[in-house]
Amino acid sequence: MSEFVRSFDPAEELRSTLALGRGSGRVKTLLGLAREPLSVAQLAATVGLDAPYTTLIVNELQALGLVSRTSDEHDRRRRMVALTPRGQEAVQTAQGIIARPPAALHALPAEDLAHLHRILERLTNLHHKDIQHTPSPH
Repeated sequence: MSEFVRSFDPAEELRSTLALGRGSGRVKTLLGLAREPLSVAQLAATVGLDAPYTTLIVNELQALGLVSRTSDEHDRRRRMVALTPRGQEAVQTAQGIIARPPAALHALPAEDLAHLHRILERLTNLHHKDIQHTPSPH
């Protein structure tokens, strides 16, 4: 199962389709802005990168016309980063690539797919229960 999961890595397709270069930080940053504009600090926390690196990525994405920066209406010292229309299109493309199931699944009969779906739902539910019952470290 691990081999199957690892073999379905959309990273290369995302890089070539979106033409954002190597690494996944640019794609993560775009996806992090999918719901709403964020400050660089909020964006860094959302995508799990440090603020200086996030600033570099935002600069690159802004140069490509995928994001814009505006002043925060509540705090003029803070800049908000938002997707441009081109950035929104890139996010939709990325989400489509990420959501597409591996081609090998198309070869399975409907009954097997239904069974696999039930198993994955159970695993997801068990995983969420584990997270909720894991004591926080002190």
